[in-house]
Amino acid sequence: MLTACGSDNPPGAVHVSEMAQEIGPVSANFVGRALDRAERQDAAAWILMMDTPGGLISSTDDIVQRILAADIPVIIFVSPAGARAASAGTFITMAGHIAAMAPNTQIGAAHPIAGGGEDIEGDLNEKVTNDAAADIRGIAKHRGRNEEWAEQAVRESVSITGDEAVELNVVDLVAADLNDLIAQIDGRTILLDPDGESVTLDLSGAPIVETNYNFAESVLDVIADPNIAFLFTSLGSLLLLIEAFSPGLVGPGVFGVIMLIFGFFALGPLDTNPAGIALLVLAIILLIAEVFVAGFGFLGIGGIIALILGGLLLIGDASVDAERVSIWALIVGAGLIGLVVFGLGTLIAVDRRRPKWSFQGTRGIVGREGHAHNTLSPEGTVMVDAELWSARAAAGVEITEGATIKVIGMDGLTAIVESTDTPEGSDG
Repeated sequence: MLTACGSDNPPGAVHVSEMAQEIGPVSANFVGRALDRAERQDAAAWILMMDTPGGLISSTDDIVQRILAADIPVIIFVSPAGARAASAGTFITMAGHIAAMAPNTQIGAAHPIAGGGEDIEGDLNEKVTNDAAADIRGIAKHRGRNEEWAEQAVRESVSITGDEAVELNVVDLVAADLNDLIAQIDGRTILLDPDGESVTLDLSGAPIVETNYNFAESVLDVIADPNIAFLFTSLGSLLLLIEAFSPGLVGPGVFGVIMLIFGFFALGPLDTNPAGIALLVLAIILLIAEVFVAGFGFLGIGGIIALILGGLLLIGDASVDAERVSIWALIVGAGLIGLVVFGLGTLIAVDRRRPKWSFQGTRGIVGREGHAHNTLSPEGTVMVDAELWSARAAAGVEITEGATIKVIGMDGLTAIVESTDTPEGSDG
């Protein structure tokens, strides 16, 4: 029987969750949320159906610690057929009060590797491997499982099938599916803690409650990556920069804000460095300010430097397998912004030096239309023919930012303009 996933589920239910992805910060948050819910609702047990190729050491440690501290029985089920509990999954599986595997599944290959997938070299490799071996031996001993094999999985990357895992006392049983698993463990007595109370599982006829990834976790599972977050932030800044150079365009600014929101949203579950976040924010401010400050160059250069340093310092986790912003993401993000800043800046500098009078001596922009770059009250700037001009509203009438204007005269290099927008309430 499957109950609704609300907050009023009956006590004694079997809570079931699925996790079929790499282990990371989002996975750790999800496990904590699902276990909290199961404990809060007095569940008879929590079953995690898992299929993972591995993941981050720090996130694995968080999950294992949460499982070992659970107040209810935790059953880890490597499922469905063909699934694996590789690397980080081995640690998590062995941490369960009951560990089970579906047919044609595998467990092991838990040797640590760096965050980019490459091997760890030299003394650091020995240090990290020894630490992981000691960790998994401790988990196996805590649950009464095969300590020697657990260490082999780390040091030698050995991997075994479900049947072999049962024979070697790595897991407790092989089950065809969830129903078979529940039937096999019903009535078993387990120790919640080696020094604590025993619990006899009474699962016959118990309702099943699902707790799986919510929408936010599903999105974060895809974008909670330092490289994606940095590129979102860079592209968002780039779009805002284009909007600032061309204030008549609305689309770039809107999409820029959306991308910045997603970029900072993606950083939420990551172990970020406040200094890196501050530098990214500073980069955005400097790049936008570059448009409005005379004397092109310094603010734009400072913004690009702040962006690169922010990317380098973005992740605060010092662990060897921590994902960081790659050099290619830095090159792409900073390179695109640099091209736009200096390309548009050069065009503006050339345009500003270009004579504004025709060879016949006439005033070339008189009679032209454009838009107010900012509010004229009565003075400000206008954009006419992709050129920024100092301007003054005719007769001192205020003209709002973005309004369509027409140049009706010149006072030296100051354009005299009037608004051509139809006032509200007029007939046309």
